[in-house]
Amino acid sequence: MKRFIASCVTFSVVLASCASKKSQINNNNQTSSDVAFWLTKGDKSVLLKKQDVALNFGTAANTHKTITVDENQTYQSVDGFGYTLTGGSATLINQLPEQEKDALLKELFSTEDNAIGVSYLRVSIGASDLSAKVFTYNDLPTGETDVNMERFSIAEEMTDLVPVLKKILAINPNIKILGSPWTPPIWMKTNKAFKGGSLLPEFYQAYANYFVKYLAAMKAQGITIDAITIQNEPLHPGNTPSLLMLANEQANFIKTALGPTFQKAGLKTKIILYDHNADRPDYPMTILADAEASKYVDGSAFHLYGGKIDALSQVHNAYPDKHIYFTEQWVGGPGNFAEDLKWHVSTLIVGATRNWSRNVLEWNLAADANYNPHTPDGGCTNCLGAITIAPAVTRNVAYYVIAHASKFVRPGAVRINSSEDATLSNVAFKTPDGKKALIVMNTSNTDQTFNISYQGKLVTPTLPAGAAGTFVW
Repeated sequence: MKRFIASCVTFSVVLASCASKKSQINNNNQTSSDVAFWLTKGDKSVLLKKQDVALNFGTAANTHKTITVDENQTYQSVDGFGYTLTGGSATLINQLPEQEKDALLKELFSTEDNAIGVSYLRVSIGASDLSAKVFTYNDLPTGETDVNMERFSIAEEMTDLVPVLKKILAINPNIKILGSPWTPPIWMKTNKAFKGGSLLPEFYQAYANYFVKYLAAMKAQGITIDAITIQNEPLHPGNTPSLLMLANEQANFIKTALGPTFQKAGLKTKIILYDHNADRPDYPMTILADAEASKYVDGSAFHLYGGKIDALSQVHNAYPDKHIYFTEQWVGGPGNFAEDLKWHVSTLIVGATRNWSRNVLEWNLAADANYNPHTPDGGCTNCLGAITIAPAVTRNVAYYVIAHASKFVRPGAVRINSSEDATLSNVAFKTPDGKKALIVMNTSNTDQTFNISYQGKLVTPTLPAGAAGTFVW
């Protein structure tokens, strides 16, 4: 009898052990885990891959450092994460064979498991410096003007940009699109040239009409422009194309022409200021201090080729009713994947959103192997795309930087509080479906084991040196 009982006990232990092991395996043959962990390593040995590890919340204490996530303390809502679909990007994508093009766009813009869910795009109004040639939508012979926009046309965009945008909208109809001009039509400018010069005050109303025509023309193609900035990099007239527009000029243009014209037309398109570096927060604040201009303005946009990311909070704190956006940062080719990953995730994905930005946009979506196309004499000659099309598609560092947010932090998510750490740069969000997403960048040169504390319980992952991780539960 004792032998029989012992055998039964042994059999029960085996069954319990098997049941325990079985409970650790989900339907995808992956380890069961409270927290999903997606990893990208600086040495590129792991690229946005879900990790097969058990990360289950418990109450056991340990001596590791802790990131505490508190969903009761909330900040700004999220509009999205993405890139600028430059004219050159659209051309390269549109030249792909149809099946490859559709597969790429689905990978970029779908929310399916094998896609990265890009949710925000910036496009140029007319040519940017990453277009193959310079143009606006109202180019006229020397000496002619067209203040009523009778010769306005987006014909230049009908070959590549509009068809690509239509395909993107078929995949994600809710994607937000921001339009930014690099120059007005040159007949409106002091120097009558694409590069540099300023907008003549006598053409303020004509330029406001130009924006209205642009929005209507895109709408006619089924493309809604959610917001516009008034001028890309208004303090950098050295690009081709470009425009110098000082803060007082932008304020005057808004309050005397653009704002009233949008209002009269019943447009809901957001007007966003500045669109330049964080070293000049005085620029947007000068305009926001002007009540007549400010009433038409949704917020301010920033790049980070100068200044520090906390300047965004300076503007937010001074004008908390106005929104903050981060609209451009390049990766200089050929790039350094490990260092670029570390800097862009910690400074932009984490830094910009911790400083109130509702979006984060990397610069150009696509370039070829020689960083083409770009405009001659003043176009960027070494802007590395998020993807390289040459003609095969290669995914570069900006692809993974954005993907670590866009795939998991959908529009409508809200930033929530997470404790800061010197070498585990992090930011947390509550997603529209109630999940929590914590993005962490290990900026140190050693692997780090740490705790994520949530509602009094701990889970303890390890993040390799120089790696980015997104944790979702």
